[in-house]
Amino acid sequence: MTKTLAPVLAAAAVLGLAAPALAGAPQPARPAPLSFYSGRWYEIARFPNTNQRDCQAPTNDIAPAGGEGRYALIQTCHRGGPTGPAKVFKGSGRIVPGSDNAKMKVTFFGLISQEYWVLDHADDDAWAIFATPGGNFVWLWSRRPTMEPTERAAAVARIRALGYNTARLEFPVQAPPSA
Repeated sequence: MTKTLAPVLAAAAVLGLAAPALAGAPQPARPAPLSFYSGRWYEIARFPNTNQRDCQAPTNDIAPAGGEGRYALIQTCHRGGPTGPAKVFKGSGRIVPGSDNAKMKVTFFGLISQEYWVLDHADDDAWAIFATPGGNFVWLWSRRPTMEPTERAAAVARIRALGYNTARLEFPVQAPPSA
């Protein structure tokens, strides 16, 4: 049994060494307005992750569902390009009590739960930085499919100031505007 377990422990140790430098995400910088949890968000940047491999034109649609800080979430990715086949993930979320609306726990498929934090946002709420509490993943969302270059640069600089290695960011292609 020890011979079988040794390779597994060695692999786990190696994977542990590959963990990101952050010990955890920083706490949210300020409260999030409830309007964050309504409408469409376009994903502008993200850290690579398995669920979003080959994901282009990603969007997140959030709507109130059932009151008491509960929401429905629909994440859409297009495979192979911004107009490729859509892959849709549906989830339900709730605001974490005592978080000033800056933390939401989302459940997908009724089984998989994950907290997402609004680390910071534009003063006009045009963009927001979301992350997982462990510091492994970060996303930049916008209310528009694209951001002005100076606005995007400022948001990326804020992600860096929060302690993330912005060289890891990938920028998915958004769908061209409908005619």
